[in-house]
Amino acid sequence: MSIPIAEQVARLRETFAADRTKPAAWRVRQLDALGRLLAEREDQISEALAADLGRDAFESWLTDLTSTRVELVDAKKNVRKWMRAKRVSTPLTLQPAKSWVQYEPLGVVLVISPWNYPFYLAVSPLIAALAAGNCVVVKPSEHAPATSALLAELLPAYLDADAVAVVEGAAEATQELIDQGLDHVLFTGGPGIAKAIMAGAAKHLTPVTLELGGKSPAIVTKDSDLAVAARRVAYGKYVNSGQTCIAPDYVLAERGVADAFAQEVVRAFDAMTEGKGGKARRIVNERHAQRLTGLLDGHGGKVVTGGESAPDDKVVDFTVVVDPDPDAPLMTEEIFGPILPIVRYDSLKDAIDFVRARPKPLAAYLFSPSKDDERAFLADVSAGGVVVNHVMFHVLNPHLPFGGVGNSGMGAYHGEFGFQTFSHRKAVLRKPQSPDPKLIYPPYTEGTRKLLRRFM
Repeated sequence: MSIPIAEQVARLRETFAADRTKPAAWRVRQLDALGRLLAEREDQISEALAADLGRDAFESWLTDLTSTRVELVDAKKNVRKWMRAKRVSTPLTLQPAKSWVQYEPLGVVLVISPWNYPFYLAVSPLIAALAAGNCVVVKPSEHAPATSALLAELLPAYLDADAVAVVEGAAEATQELIDQGLDHVLFTGGPGIAKAIMAGAAKHLTPVTLELGGKSPAIVTKDSDLAVAARRVAYGKYVNSGQTCIAPDYVLAERGVADAFAQEVVRAFDAMTEGKGGKARRIVNERHAQRLTGLLDGHGGKVVTGGESAPDDKVVDFTVVVDPDPDAPLMTEEIFGPILPIVRYDSLKDAIDFVRARPKPLAAYLFSPSKDDERAFLADVSAGGVVVNHVMFHVLNPHLPFGGVGNSGMGAYHGEFGFQTFSHRKAVLRKPQSPDPKLIYPPYTEGTRKLLRRFM
């Protein structure tokens, strides 16, 4: 029999109120325990990811496990340093005094994770929340049931079960958790659900971090090494069948090289999938496969490879579409799958204007050897993160914040940025009791008013 959500949250609140999670030693113990979980349960994790997403063990290691380990190693190495109070300067007008920022945990926080990287995107924010000294509720995605069940089994077994809880279920469970008035919510998913999360959190003034998605563009210039650019873009659509929030959603290719680039993408993907079933890619479920199939209808472009699907079998071909209609759903909805539209452009300004005319993406990519192109791209394209001459790898650097902007999200985490997301930065100023000049207190004479105006 499952424990009621309110009862689980109450238990975590009692634990936090007892100050159990605040010492550095407790935080390090939890991170050590997560390290043991990764080492001892890799096979079980891989099996769950295979059941949910059809991945082989190596791809699961490369995507969910390696990225989790990167975050864990960084947090273990730095958590004591992150916890230290940070001295800041004090203006002359406030002297004598000392000022600093002191980090304190928020309390009981909620991590709502998605189905596409169901282990990594549950455990990575969990690492940050534990490093910050919080109690944590993890709500895994019901669309990755094997991984959800495994997290519910393993996390309380390895971690402090009075400080970490896993709640399984669908939207109703998520809403009930938010209704507990928790101290922070981190949600990874789509903008539509994010609006419901934010609305529910607003009732309790619960702060939120929203890691969303969007149509992340890749711009390829005529001076790029087309084979390298194509291989890297194809890799972004190969990994997890393109079901990645920072996968390149579409490519803007300079007009003179667009056709050659499309052929290079086809060659690159064929090389990656040789002996592995060809272009057919496993999709998480029939509903998502049907949605992707719908995007392949009425796009108005030319299919240069793929184009077939079998939604009942949760399969969609890797597909390249050149010159689709910019107003077709293929170019207005986030694809989140193994379909790559390629649109021609005439000048870099045209390509940048195309991106800027649309909602701000979670990631943006530029392939060009030109520093002038890079400067223009960085100055004029607003995105959660940018990679020049590759795709997606910024997510693996724990020293970079990971988050969106505008429609692609708010807030950020990873590394110290995650620690700060789950911490309150408490401002502290300390003054000695002496001296205590009376001129700063009323009543103010004409002379003290003039003196204070000059001094302040």
